[in-house]
Amino acid sequence: MSLKNHGWREIRALGHFGYVPVRQSGSHIVLKNSKGMAVSVPRRDPLPEGTLRAILLEAEIKKEDFVRKL
Repeated sequence: MSLKNHGWREIRALGHFGYVPVRQSGSHIVLKNSKGMAVSVPRRDPLPEGTLRAILLEAEIKKEDFVRKL
């Protein structure tokens, strides 16, 4: 499965990895996990594939694991 996306699904999927929304800054949602790691997710539909890859890299989440949670 590719990393094609459909909006808020990515934010919900990050929740399965312990990330919760903590604030919104303009058109970006900032999520944090219990370790204090933060990722910023733009509110775009669709989210560009390269942007999603960068978010997963920053969040230290493997693409395969993330796709299973979608």
